[in-house]
Amino acid sequence: MKTETGPARRQGEKTGEPYLPNSPDEHAPLPAWPFSPGLRFRAKNSCNPSAEAENALPAAQRPYHGIRNLKGHIAMGAAAIIWGLMSPVSKLVMQPGEVSSASLATFRLLGAAILFWLASAFVPGETIARKDRLTLFYASLFGIIFNQMAFTVGVGFTSPADAAIITTITPVLTMILAAFVLREMITGKKIIGVCASAIGAILLVSGSGGRAAALPGDNNLLGDILCLASQCSVAVYFVFFKNLIGRYSPVTLMKWMFTYAAIACLPFTFRDVVSIRYSALPMQTWLGIAYVVAFATFVSYICLSFAQQRLKPTAVSMYNYCQPVIASSVAVLWGMDHFGWMKTLSVLLVFTGVLLVTRTGKKTAVQEP
Repeated sequence: MKTETGPARRQGEKTGEPYLPNSPDEHAPLPAWPFSPGLRFRAKNSCNPSAEAENALPAAQRPYHGIRNLKGHIAMGAAAIIWGLMSPVSKLVMQPGEVSSASLATFRLLGAAILFWLASAFVPGETIARKDRLTLFYASLFGIIFNQMAFTVGVGFTSPADAAIITTITPVLTMILAAFVLREMITGKKIIGVCASAIGAILLVSGSGGRAAALPGDNNLLGDILCLASQCSVAVYFVFFKNLIGRYSPVTLMKWMFTYAAIACLPFTFRDVVSIRYSALPMQTWLGIAYVVAFATFVSYICLSFAQQRLKPTAVSMYNYCQPVIASSVAVLWGMDHFGWMKTLSVLLVFTGVLLVTRTGKKTAVQEP
């Protein structure tokens, strides 16, 4: 292995700063830590060790170039709209009591695996590198199994309002993890944006008419804990598996991730699935299952993977705050609710926060003399 002996290496040894062999100047020291008091924050992404390398590329080739950003935001916006309706639809499917939360989660995994394998026949084939196969299983574990199973089962025990409020913790967890793992800058604007959106989402859900009536078998504490575990899992997925997601197409990634997830979960949920009296299910339940599988899983995960390849983890996670806004807006359009000043304020807070976070990565940070 080549030993670095250049002047930058010696300078790093004198100052105690580590150096980055893969930077444009391979002997350059690493930039300061995100919380270093010696930085004047102009933006978040310069604290990433690869920020200087990204800035050295032509604009169209930069990972977070404007057009790539726009496509990523459109994809996450579509996913947020779909997911905004998933909690109430899932509750409607499980409300009669014939379809359990475990069964619905299994339908999601199996149905999405089948759809992704069918979709793979229409896109160029890709082979997963041997070194990525175990990592892909772990991505499936955190991004799908722990995430979907815990959330779907949790919604079955608690109210959709509780589940929606708990999802507001995801951007906070993602921002903290991304700072430590990816060295994504934590700026004042980002903190204000995350907090503003969280407050807006909580106000929106809290003012939407209170809790749903308790159903037989509901256990709100257990449901809330499972929903919280789901959000912790998805934050880990956003941060720790970003590099893996950038190597393959969304269809290739998702067909293997959902296959792993279905194989891992089916032994534990098989009894619930086969005990359902399918002939007795009403059309409304079948339509709800179809929505959860085809849209809230298949389409939304394609959008999510597409966006993860183009946006930073914190920006992706901020779209969680849009889900209660979408759900409330649909309720107003259907005549089930109305917009008052509280809802208007909540929506403004949410979108202001999202705008602050998604626009803080366009400049660079500089070391103060």
